[in-house]
Amino acid sequence: MTNFPFLSVLTLLPLVGAISVACIPRAKAELAKIVALIWSLVVLVLSIFMWVAFTVGSPDRFQFHEKYAWIPSWNASFTFAADGIALVMLMLIAVLFPVVILASWHDVDQSKRSAPTYFALLLAFEFTMIGVFAAADVFLFYVFFEIMLIPMYFIIGSFGSGQKQYAAVKFFLYSLVGGLFMLAAVVGLWVIGGHTFEFSALVDAAKTFDQDTARWLFLGFFVAFAIKAPFFPFHTWLPDSGGAAPAGAAALLVGVMDKVGTFGILRYCLPLFPEASRWFAPAAMVLAVVGIIYAALLAVGQNDLKRLVSYTSIAHFGFIGIGIFAFTTQGGTGSVLYMVNHGLATGLLFIVVGMFVARRGSSLVSDFGGAGKMVPALAGVLFFAGLASLALPGTAPFVSEFLVLLGTFSTNKAYAVIATVGIVLAAAYVLWMIQRTTQGTLNPALEDVPAMKKDLSLREKVVVAPLIALLLVLGFYPKPVTDVINPAVEQTLLDVGTQDPGPSAVADGKAGR
Repeated sequence: MTNFPFLSVLTLLPLVGAISVACIPRAKAELAKIVALIWSLVVLVLSIFMWVAFTVGSPDRFQFHEKYAWIPSWNASFTFAADGIALVMLMLIAVLFPVVILASWHDVDQSKRSAPTYFALLLAFEFTMIGVFAAADVFLFYVFFEIMLIPMYFIIGSFGSGQKQYAAVKFFLYSLVGGLFMLAAVVGLWVIGGHTFEFSALVDAAKTFDQDTARWLFLGFFVAFAIKAPFFPFHTWLPDSGGAAPAGAAALLVGVMDKVGTFGILRYCLPLFPEASRWFAPAAMVLAVVGIIYAALLAVGQNDLKRLVSYTSIAHFGFIGIGIFAFTTQGGTGSVLYMVNHGLATGLLFIVVGMFVARRGSSLVSDFGGAGKMVPALAGVLFFAGLASLALPGTAPFVSEFLVLLGTFSTNKAYAVIATVGIVLAAAYVLWMIQRTTQGTLNPALEDVPAMKKDLSLREKVVVAPLIALLLVLGFYPKPVTDVINPAVEQTLLDVGTQDPGPSAVADGKAGR
């Protein structure tokens, strides 16, 4: 089973699916949706087989290794491999895409836009997302890092709402500028790393890098990843893009694509530039903590539901950032787990917000009020998604947030204490949103909106049920995921050359080893 080319097949499946869906005539919209859903489910099934085939505790950090010739003169190849960090992100992608496709069933107005094109773009985006997490060649990673902009640009610009063209261009330009920084760093890495893009070879070569050169290269990668994440002050593209994108696409934007930034820091910045990572850590921690407080304060003042959720994501990425640069096993494991749990919780929150917006025809909080009296089940799901987003105990984000704060406190007490203020603010903006949207006196205008009289449909229940189930299961029993994450995090800390000052985040569920 381990000899099966999981990663290359997983990468190509959505691309083939995208081409198949794009070839379906515009008039056969329902067929295009069904085909897209089937392709995404096939990817999910294959991902589950790959998860089962992954050997926890293997002496080999990277598994499912594949290598195919590509550009011999550059020593660039189609190299794929996955450690525990990449594996959990690939599973997150596999879970979210069929959910989003089903949630987006009625998002495209066939009189104005082509449904086959929209769903083909979603599958094309899945192809790029799997590729970027599966790549084990730095140049291949860069290629996927750049081309993933294309499907999302067209999704926002063609199928979004409001200032969609402005948001799409801003999203593209920010990411493109970050990509140029990375390109310069990739070229420099190839020059000083022995004319190779092979990740494992570059990790070995990193021990000989000149200190100043390594710091500049680290900065090139870090700026690109900080924009993608996004970290403060590179965050301004996300509220515009999240507010303009269709709800399902926005769920993928903040649930999956943003994780490329934090994944890139863990996968490339830390192992390739260990000294530079330690040197830049205090500045990165400051940016992360400022982002937690700043984004939370902005979220409190938002009147647009989709922009509000986008700002909450910026705050959450601050928590991921402090966990990474705390250089502890607990902080690192908590950060990776946070990436997964944030994708589930914020993905659910965006999808449910999209259901409200589709019914009301508006994303403004002030256009709701008392909506829970008309759609109680939908309001209940929004309440659950909000509580999960603020990391209520019993939901999956609580475990990851607790690990991040615990791991950070053991090395950087001040940052951990300041970050806890963000938890209080999270309660404020989430409960404020729920109160003004679903509670209180019924807004009379809602009674004149026929769609607001329709509660959760069967399709919508199927959409939210798996995400709710995963958030609850991982909230009480995260062991299957932490078992996979821990070895990769520990190896990353070894690459950085830091020593864990406290008990490591435990794979066996006990306090210490």
